[in-house]
Amino acid sequence: MASLLFSACVEDGFSTNPSDQPAFSTDTLRLGLVFTGEGTPTHMFKIHNRHDKGMILSSLRLRDDTWRDVFRFNVDGMSGRDFSDVEIRANDSIFVLVEATLPENGAQLPVEINAPLDIVVNGVTSTVVLNAYGRDVTRLYEPRIAADTRWEGTKPVQIFDSLVVEPGVTLTLGEGMQLCFHAGAFMRVYGSLVAEGSPQAPVDITGDRFDQVVGRIPYDIMSGQWGGIEFMPGSTGNRLSHTVVRNTTWGITLDGKSAVEEPQAADGASLSLDLHNCRLRNSAANVLTVRNASVRAVGCELAEAAVNVVEAGEGSNVVLNHCTLANYYLFSAVSGALVNVTGEDASGDVSNSILYGNGAIVSPGDLFGYDFYLRTSLLKPKNGTDDDNFIGILWGEDPLFYTVRSDYYFDYRLRDGSPAIAAADPSLTLPEASVDFYGNMRGDSPALGAYVYIPSSDL
Repeated sequence: MASLLFSACVEDGFSTNPSDQPAFSTDTLRLGLVFTGEGTPTHMFKIHNRHDKGMILSSLRLRDDTWRDVFRFNVDGMSGRDFSDVEIRANDSIFVLVEATLPENGAQLPVEINAPLDIVVNGVTSTVVLNAYGRDVTRLYEPRIAADTRWEGTKPVQIFDSLVVEPGVTLTLGEGMQLCFHAGAFMRVYGSLVAEGSPQAPVDITGDRFDQVVGRIPYDIMSGQWGGIEFMPGSTGNRLSHTVVRNTTWGITLDGKSAVEEPQAADGASLSLDLHNCRLRNSAANVLTVRNASVRAVGCELAEAAVNVVEAGEGSNVVLNHCTLANYYLFSAVSGALVNVTGEDASGDVSNSILYGNGAIVSPGDLFGYDFYLRTSLLKPKNGTDDDNFIGILWGEDPLFYTVRSDYYFDYRLRDGSPAIAAADPSLTLPEASVDFYGNMRGDSPALGAYVYIPSSDL
C-alpha cells in the first residue's frame, strides 16, 4: 500500500505532458574568442521550469560526438558530459555551467564552432547552441630577441613572462601582427621595435583575454591585464605605425636613465620613439611616460588612464600633432592630467589636437616658464585664456565624441556638428598626418584631433 501511494505521489508531482516544456535563459551560449588548446572561462545558462508541477530532463547531451571531448558541463551541481533524469522542481530553475578546450584547427583566422546541446523533456527536444571561435596561437615563454627578427601576422603570439629585445637588434612586427601578453608579462626594448601596421591590418599589442569580465563588460576595456612596454637607455629607431597598445598596467614608458639592470645598452644613444596613427589606451597608471627621451606622436589617440595620459618628465621632448587625448577611465577616479609636465626642463609642442575628459587637462595649469606649448587645439576648461604657452586655443567646447561611457563604448571620432570640424591650422599639420588611423585623407580643411571627420551617414 505504501509503495502504491508513493508511486501515485511521484506521478502527480511531475508533469508528463509534452506541452509542458522548460524555458531557457538563452538559445545560444556564446563563449567568445578563445585560443585553441586553452580552457575557456566558465559560462552559464539557466533552465527554468515555469509550471506548477516538477519536470524531468530525461536527457541532456551534445548531439554530435565530435564535440564530446571539447565541452565540459556541470548541471545542477553534477559534473559530466551526459546527463539523464535531472529534476527541476515546480516554478524553479537550475544552472548549467559550460567550459571548453577547443582543438587546434590549422587555420590562420579564427574558426567558428556551433555545437548543439539537446535537452529532452517529456519526449520533446529543445536545443541550446554552444558557440565559440577558436584561434590557433604561438606560445612563447620569456622570449629574448637576440638577432634581427620579423614576425608576420599569420597567427597571434602569446607571451608569458617577458619579451626582451636585446641591444643592437630589431624586432619588426608586420601588418596585422597580434601580440597577446599573459597576466604579469611585459616587453622590454634595449634594441629597436618597429611595427608596420596599416589601416586595413593594424598591429595589435594587448592582453590575452577576449571574453567578458561580467555581463556585457568586455576585457577589451579593462586596464592592468599585462605590464606594458619599456624602452630602455640606448634604444633607438623605434617606430610604431597603425599600432594599438591597450589594457596595460603602466602603458608605454621611455626613460633614458633607467636603473633597471639587464643587458647593457649602448652608451650615448638618444632614446626616442615615433608614433604614427597609433592608439594607446586603457592603462592603470600612465598611458605614455617620457623621461630623458623624445617622443613624436602624429595622428594618435591616447586615452583612458588612472593617472596621467601623457607625462613629460625630466629631460623629455614631446611632440603631439593631430592627436586626441581623452580620459573617461572607468575603474577609479583620475588622479592625474591629460598632459602632466613634471620635468622643469621638459619641452613639448601640442598642435591641432583635442584634450578632453575627466581629471585635470594640463598640469601645471599655468605653463609660464616652461618650454612647452599648446597651439590651435581644443581644451575642456571653459574659463581658459590664451597666453604665451596656450596659443589659438578653442576653450570649453565639447568635441562631440561618439563615446558613451555608461555603455562602455569608446569611439573618439567626431559626431556631426563638432566644433573641432575644420578647426585645425593646415600650416601646423605635419606631413605624416596626411591620413588618419582609418586611412582617411585630411584634406585642406582638417579637423582637430586624430581622426578625419566623416559624416554619420557615411560611417
